[in-house]
Amino acid sequence: MSEAPAAPPTGSADTATGAGRLDLLLVPPRARTGWRVLTARVIAMCVVELQKLRHDRTELYTRAVQPALWLLVFGETFTRLKAIPTGGTPYIDYLAPGIIAQSAMFIAIFYGIMIIWERDAGILTKLLVTPTPRSALIAGKAFAAGVKALIQAVVVILIAALLGVAMTWNPLRLLAVAVAVVLGSAFFSCLSMTIAGIVLTRDRLMGIGQAITMPLFFASNALYPVAIMPGWLQVVSLINPLSYQVDALRGLLLGTHAHLALDYTVLVAAAALGIAAASSLLGRLAR
Repeated sequence: MSEAPAAPPTGSADTATGAGRLDLLLVPPRARTGWRVLTARVIAMCVVELQKLRHDRTELYTRAVQPALWLLVFGETFTRLKAIPTGGTPYIDYLAPGIIAQSAMFIAIFYGIMIIWERDAGILTKLLVTPTPRSALIAGKAFAAGVKALIQAVVVILIAALLGVAMTWNPLRLLAVAVAVVLGSAFFSCLSMTIAGIVLTRDRLMGIGQAITMPLFFASNALYPVAIMPGWLQVVSLINPLSYQVDALRGLLLGTHAHLALDYTVLVAAAALGIAAASSLLGRLAR
């Protein structure tokens, strides 16, 4: 008479499951690398910026004053004068995209002050000893500046709409506007952090920031067409990323002729070069 097959030991499956769970506790999870680190850092920095604005909305109100004055005073006055040729577009409509770009740049260009403050507070040193790549740290801060600039851009667009500026409300175009604002802000914040890595102090950075913001603004097509500029200023405008940002915003919001492929290529390249330059000087800033 044949014997019945032996039953498997009871609890063997449970034992294997328990061992697997124990391995998960003893072995740390694999560290995120590459684009995962960059994405996580960008999201974390953006969340931090949103939390700051949620706790203190004063910055939004105070920063809305200057673009409102530009549109109300400068825009309304030159619309009546008709002194600047804008191809049949009312001057206040022509000006609005330039003020959006200007507001975003003014927020981003002083972003290096924050990284110097983090250096002085010891926060930057702690960030640099983490396994996060320096490029991810800089990219996170750069696109966090883009979030703040994007909120400011929404405020300016609402002010312009109240003043009767004829803009598109196409969701896809507005999404492209948001991308242009974020890319431009990323470049100018990286420019600020690069300068911070060279001058190393807040006072010097504030002086240089104030010295370059208005020349960057006036040496662009934000206030007037490039065609009416003197020859040397046209050359400066061609190498100024703000000009390409304004061209993209004007084409998307107003429907005027724009070189969108070139504009976005320049903005992406400028942001990438800015991240690389600021990352290379981050270690010097932390010494």
